Amino acid sequence: MSTLPNLDQSSLSSNRLYSLDALRGFDMFWIMGADEVFHTMFKATDSPIWGFFAHQFSHPEWHGFRFYDLIFPLFLFMAGVATPFSLGKEIEKGKNREQLLLKVIKRGLILAALGVVYNNGLEIKPIEEIRFGSVLARIGLGYMFANIIYLYTKKPAIQAIWFGGILMFYYLLLKFNAAPGFPAGDLSQEGNFASYMDRLIMPGRLYKGNHDPEGLTSTIPAISTGLLGILTGNYLKNDPSDGTQKTKRMAMFGALFIVLALVWNIDFPINKNLWSSSFVLMVGGISLLLLSLFYYIIDVKGYQKWSFFFRIIGMNSILIYMSGVFINWEYSTDSIFHWLGQLLGNPYNAVAMAICYTGIKWYFLYFMYQKKVFLRV
Repeated sequence: MSTLPNLDQSSLSSNRLYSLDALRGFDMFWIMGADEVFHTMFKATDSPIWGFFAHQFSHPEWHGFRFYDLIFPLFLFMAGVATPFSLGKEIEKGKNREQLLLKVIKRGLILAALGVVYNNGLEIKPIEEIRFGSVLARIGLGYMFANIIYLYTKKPAIQAIWFGGILMFYYLLLKFNAAPGFPAGDLSQEGNFASYMDRLIMPGRLYKGNHDPEGLTSTIPAISTGLLGILTGNYLKNDPSDGTQKTKRMAMFGALFIVLALVWNIDFPINKNLWSSSFVLMVGGISLLLLSLFYYIIDVKGYQKWSFFFRIIGMNSILIYMSGVFINWEYSTDSIFHWLGQLLGNPYNAVAMAICYTGIKWYFLYFMYQKKVFLRV
């Protein structure tokens, strides 16, 4: 166990982006269990305000977008942002591209393997019962192919062409094809071409039987999510503009991408399950807005102390994500704080336990931070 370059506690040279650790921690904070606070508060109060937030911390059944859809792609975007600082630094030192290629492929495949463990545990099962699609596999493969493009394209303009080209290719792939028995361009769960291809080529079981939200075919546009992060990292590292100007431009492009996503949504719906091209633009735009905010406050203005809470999470995000496979956090929370739930009683005992659940995980990460232990891939 040590530091995880590029994906967790990235080695970002002397001009380290502290905002990246903080934003990564902010992202993982919701996955750690903080989202459950909104759900339990809504159940306790039946307030429409808490109901609104609880609704945002759930996924649409198919088409549409909610805040919770951002959590996953934001992490992949940030992995891309770190690339020009970490992998780019190794290139500048004169390291062989083929060696770096092997390192990138190794990391991508290890993350995919960890995803299998996360889905299925350390248990021997028949192949047909194993789910291979996973969040970590999507991050690993998207990161891997985006970094391969980065390694072999020197100019950001070429990377931008790859970004747009992949999105257009995926759009045309789904627009002019469909599963047998469905009209071309069908985007239903059963009829869309991406899910059909996954049913043909993916081993094991799909998450929803006829569809997997982390399938192989829909990983293609996820490469663009990673590439957008790389383009952003290139800009932050190499552009001579001051921090305020960089913040404005990132925010401007973020807003532009959101508008483009909403326009494209008319013809190619925003859909996380399919990772549609319009979805890539939507989450990319919001990711740019969030990064511009964190970057301006933390790296430009220098207000860093407040972000320590999130940075603790962001520096060990893979560890806390995988920990649930091996640690029963619910049992730990109940063992330590059951008395608090008894004192509060219904309905707020569930709210208190949700807060304690997240707090225990944070203190675990804080302990790891103090001991300088970080998961390395």
